[in-house]
Amino acid sequence: MNIKDKKIAIVGGGPGGLTLARLLQQEGCNVTVYERDINKDARVQGANLDLHEESGLAALKKANLLDAFYANYLPDAGKLRIMDNTGKIHLDDHKDEHSAEHRPEIDRGPLRKILLESLKPRTVVWNSQFVSMKKQNEGWNLLFKNEKEYYADIVIGADGANSKIRPYLTDIKPIYSGVTIVEGNIYDAEKNAPHIFKLLKGGKIFAFGNEQSIILSTKGDGSIAFYTGEKVDANWVKESGIYFGNLAAVKNWFETNFSNWDSIYKELFATDKISIIPRPLYHYSADQYWTTQSNLTIIGDAAHRMPPYAGEGVNMAMLDALELSEELLNTENIKSAFENYESKMFERAKEVTAITMQNTVGLHRPNGLQYILDMFNCFDQ
Repeated sequence: MNIKDKKIAIVGGGPGGLTLARLLQQEGCNVTVYERDINKDARVQGANLDLHEESGLAALKKANLLDAFYANYLPDAGKLRIMDNTGKIHLDDHKDEHSAEHRPEIDRGPLRKILLESLKPRTVVWNSQFVSMKKQNEGWNLLFKNEKEYYADIVIGADGANSKIRPYLTDIKPIYSGVTIVEGNIYDAEKNAPHIFKLLKGGKIFAFGNEQSIILSTKGDGSIAFYTGEKVDANWVKESGIYFGNLAAVKNWFETNFSNWDSIYKELFATDKISIIPRPLYHYSADQYWTTQSNLTIIGDAAHRMPPYAGEGVNMAMLDALELSEELLNTENIKSAFENYESKMFERAKEVTAITMQNTVGLHRPNGLQYILDMFNCFDQ
């Protein structure tokens, strides 16, 4: 049966899920997105997103949203300074006014707004936290935390790294990468972290030393997103004894564990205008595989979770959306479309996972700084 005759449920309203909804809906498909956020105004956390021409930007082009993207992107946000733990700058994109143009960046909030506004009214059902689903007829009956139930002929999981849809497709478990990050977001950063804000110059900083990392990004709303990276045990967050809702405890941890870092970095935890979330970083085996189903698949982090050290997460998700939509729209055999999509996705994920894990390990070795400098020197050749 033609995909346009099916009722499609996309669980998850991140970039991948919303991009897929747009690509299918503009071709006349019946799509509903179920998103756990309470409404469209919920704060979107996380660093900026750099979109790549062959993936994220290609998906937006197919969705006829490139003009909207360039009306909202941040021209300087991709400009990078690579530093060490003493505060010394080893590479500075700000010396080249055109350095960021090949990797345009946008805040997560504006990208979400662009995608949401491209959809028909009531496409997204907010306050819909997925709980479970069971087979019904040829499709699925979905149950949400608010006790509402909905039927769909096809379910596509776009519900992120901790996907609750994925177990209905495969029992493959994620593998701990060896690195845990502490993610932070400093609000009104020019006031609350002035020295770091000035050093960023509207762009980003990658800093390395002592087998640790600190990644910082300037956001369009005046905040700074950052995450520390450190090699610790998989259960460190639970076993460390640190209550991450207590700023004083987190500050004490940082000043102890990052004691070899310059005092300028301590400004990250010097304000209470901050949100903090610890995240152990996991990935899936590069050779993962599952048997294709006729009415269920997954995209984005739900399909190929990995650490953020290659900048491919959102681009992979949006390319998943692009390739899956093309497969679904070009055949009446839905299982075959899923199989073709998954086959290509597995190959892409295998390659990117290998690169990402090489970077994750390389950046947290004693020579992590030289590792990234060599990487950027290769890019420039």
